[in-house]
Amino acid sequence: MKYLSICSISFVNLISMSLSCFLLSLYFLLNDMIYFIEWELVSLNSMSIVMTFLFDWMSLLFMSFVLMISSLVIFYSKEYMMNDNHINRFIMLVLMFVLSMMLLIISPNLISILLGWDGLGLVSYCLVIYFQNIKSYNAGMLTALSNRIGDVALLLSIAWMLNYGSWNYIFYLEIMQNEFEMLMIGSLVMLAAMTKSAQIPFSSWLPAAMAAPTPVSALVHSSTLVTAGVYLLIRFNIILSTSWLGQLMLLLSGLTMFMAGLGANFEFDLKKIIALSTLSQLGLMMSILSMGFLKLAMFHLLTHALFKALLFMCAGAIIHNMNNSQDIRLMGGLSIHMPLTSACFNVSNLALCGMPFLAGFYSKDMILEIVSISNVNMFSFFLYYFSTGLTVSYSFRLVYYSMTGDLNCGSLNMLNDESWIMLRGMMGLLIMSIIGGSMLNWLIFPFPYMICLPIYMKLLTLFVCIVGGLFGYLISLSNLFFLNKSLFMYNLSTFLGSMWFMPYISTYGMIFYPLNYGQLVVKSFDQGWSEYFGGQHLYQKLSMYSKTLFLMHNNSLKIYLLLFVFWILILLILLFL
Repeated sequence: MKYLSICSISFVNLISMSLSCFLLSLYFLLNDMIYFIEWELVSLNSMSIVMTFLFDWMSLLFMSFVLMISSLVIFYSKEYMMNDNHINRFIMLVLMFVLSMMLLIISPNLISILLGWDGLGLVSYCLVIYFQNIKSYNAGMLTALSNRIGDVALLLSIAWMLNYGSWNYIFYLEIMQNEFEMLMIGSLVMLAAMTKSAQIPFSSWLPAAMAAPTPVSALVHSSTLVTAGVYLLIRFNIILSTSWLGQLMLLLSGLTMFMAGLGANFEFDLKKIIALSTLSQLGLMMSILSMGFLKLAMFHLLTHALFKALLFMCAGAIIHNMNNSQDIRLMGGLSIHMPLTSACFNVSNLALCGMPFLAGFYSKDMILEIVSISNVNMFSFFLYYFSTGLTVSYSFRLVYYSMTGDLNCGSLNMLNDESWIMLRGMMGLLIMSIIGGSMLNWLIFPFPYMICLPIYMKLLTLFVCIVGGLFGYLISLSNLFFLNKSLFMYNLSTFLGSMWFMPYISTYGMIFYPLNYGQLVVKSFDQGWSEYFGGQHLYQKLSMYSKTLFLMHNNSLKIYLLLFVFWILILLILLFL
């Protein structure tokens, strides 16, 4: 019997589970069903500990997508991580990651959500530091510590839920609407979701997490870790839509979308560009969710998962072939060297831009049209459309740098090998990136949205995309590129290219003052006053006195005897007094 690897076994199991979840979600969607499954773990006297699972079309469909993407990622890892001696350990970590995500998706209870949430945080740390070097370690620490803030917020919201009968938040969402608790729990849950989904001011960990192996990035940045926050807010959507929290969220997520789009246009690391594009899309999901359109947010979350996983897989194949070089300035002419990978790369890029009839078009176009007919202010409207233009801009810039022209790395030897295993993993997602959008559109919205807009508003999205694409082409031309990197524009490009200095603020900025004050305290107290009045100084004085007495004892018997007489005299005087 042929030996089956852990990759093959995991792939078969995950893909079959994904298919069954998908069929179940169809059944639940058509019959409008929701199942609560309660599993009693412990029953002691009158107390019982019950684990609750929530199955509805949303959780089942999301689970199906997560399982499908993770199965293809594991299949792809078989080749990508081939030279790794510990591939079994790597696959086990990925499976633990998927398991944590499953627990988070099907939990209507804050305690079991915390288990999945922390599981994601811990396993993501292990995966980010997988290639054990200093860069990975720093990125892992930044990821773990940023996410700890959200974990603490979730713990505090669990404490606030004590005001109700249980931690099954899903039963109390309607009651929470008119109370002070709603504001407290809502703001804490929003803070947790913002750290997990890397909204401003917690954005700097997401590009740093690119230190993980590429298959992990494909999984983390498409459907698992970063979408956990969006999914949590979809479940808590009533709280957002009835308070000023929604307006705050709209502002922050719009700024995140804009900032990530700008940053990606200045970036040269292939994986970081795609990570910033993920950040931009998360901002889009969060902002439409804060306006109260939870189905649209879910729709974009699912379509985005498909093409973003494919985009990362293609990037991984390119990096693999370029002898682990990630700099897009060294690439060029990849469409000749790697035709099939380039085709997949271009399809996923066009889906990201919102090319008509690919996966991203259905969700992005609908979101922008809904924004156009909604009661939204000019600033948010500008952020939506301008960020869409920036998305097309960095996508076209990426294509021009990597696909066209000649290979720019004479010193690097291209492997010129398009691995068949990696391609098969990508082909599955390629088909889904083409048909996924229309399929989900028919499923999630059984009745078509009637969006009446004047012709110039209808064509505004298309116009913004064309202008963005043109802009992307222009900044990939050498003369504009050198101008934008020259000393004349240096300060501006540093500011825009470093995510508005957010990585510096969340690393050096956070530790500068505590370390400074710590040094002052050490100098003035530990090594200053407390030394002078404490043990060291006392020890020095006593040893000095004892040395003086020792000198006297040793060197002069006369002085010693004289002192003895004086001592006796003093004692006698004291006695007579």
